[in-house]
Amino acid sequence: MGDKLWKQTERAIARRLGGVRVGPTGDSGPDILAPHLAIEVKERQALPQWLLRGLAQAEEGATDGRVGVLVLHRKGQRHDDDIACLRLRDLERLLGNASDAPSDEHSLTPGPE
Repeated sequence: MGDKLWKQTERAIARRLGGVRVGPTGDSGPDILAPHLAIEVKERQALPQWLLRGLAQAEEGATDGRVGVLVLHRKGQRHDDDIACLRLRDLERLLGNASDAPSDEHSLTPGPE
């Protein structure tokens, strides 16, 4: 049976961040372990437009080599629990481990298991 697209996505992200895909282990652990990171990957057909617009707005304001970051805050909650969203290429740049993987790498065709 062919490889599932979500598995291919996890492998591609693991390669880009210098990590290893742990995969489904039956518990609530991460999909990928990388230096300094425990990564959970969620693949969706589409992402919410409000999220994409917010990230685009942050990126438009990112000048002089800065990274655009969208912070999601739940009203009435502690800021320690806010969520920071940024592009994978920017995370790679911040970590200083940009890979040789093409910047537009994506998983469209199943490969071997």
